[in-house]
Amino acid sequence: MDELSIGDFAHASGLTPKALRLYDELALLPPAHVDPRTGYRTYVPAQLATAQLVARLRALGMPLARIRVVLDLPPLAAAAEISSYWRQIEAETAARGELAAALVAELSRKDADMTGMPEWELRYAARTDRGLVRKSNEDAVFAGTRVFAVADGFGDQGAGRAALAALEPLDAGEPGDDLLSVLGGTTSEAQRAVDDVAQDHAGTTLTAMLWSGTSFALAHVGDSRAYLLRGGKLTQITHDHTFVQSLVDEGRLTAEEAAVHPKRAELLRALVSGGAVEPDMHLREARTGDRYLLCSDGLHAVLGEQVLHDVLGSAAAPQEAVDSFAQQVHDAGAPDNVACVVIDTVARA
Repeated sequence: MDELSIGDFAHASGLTPKALRLYDELALLPPAHVDPRTGYRTYVPAQLATAQLVARLRALGMPLARIRVVLDLPPLAAAAEISSYWRQIEAETAARGELAAALVAELSRKDADMTGMPEWELRYAARTDRGLVRKSNEDAVFAGTRVFAVADGFGDQGAGRAALAALEPLDAGEPGDDLLSVLGGTTSEAQRAVDDVAQDHAGTTLTAMLWSGTSFALAHVGDSRAYLLRGGKLTQITHDHTFVQSLVDEGRLTAEEAAVHPKRAELLRALVSGGAVEPDMHLREARTGDRYLLCSDGLHAVLGEQVLHDVLGSAAAPQEAVDSFAQQVHDAGAPDNVACVVIDTVARA
């Protein structure tokens, strides 16, 4: 088979000679032959498909280490890996967009000589329940004055409670201006707390909010959820890190099919013993009249989004909402532990 010079191969593949030399040094795309005397590299046409794939993945911005993973996979698994990478990029881009919007709003308020303090206060209620089937309750909830969180532990080793205990000191102090950085650092403390108590892949989900002024930071990993009811519309503001959600994202399952899939509770990301998972981080602006719900899957998987909307929309106060949720879950058989907290932004009197 005819060999191609590095220049010809670069032209045909869409890569530069400089990139090809780098990929050779990294053993990512070695040439077919290297002249032992001159060091001149030559390639064969059969390598073009791989080289073109590398070029396209680099155009996506995929790091070389992850490209190496893709190249080692069969086609279907490689496609799934690329989809997973792009979902991560979309989530990170969305988070940066939210941060940019929040910064624009904050600076605009300062320019208008506003104090940045809300004309509303937070009112909230929290509840956790063992349910009717489980012998113990691994769900946990925390509701302070500026920190609110739910955790759904697994493995019977108290990981959820340990993660929330790591958040408690954050509620006592002033978070400052960089909410995302502060909450992100505290979720790292939560991971270390899980490491201290959990073994054998035990762990927990975590969905947590840190409030300051008119904004809140949101940290999320797992399949607990955060919802916002605003103007009568209910929106899920977290993204499940589950196997079935990945299939929905790829268009291989509908949301309705995912709800009854036998692997619907299989987590792809969580705080686990010995893990190093980075949670999704968001910064959001709140408005007067917002109602937020944080809950474990023992609530949202049993009642469904329409029921959540109806309860949140009709309850006069957060306590009424969490009590109604607990009763309706029991009426539906309460197959799992439940944890929830409802937070309202209420106009000051």
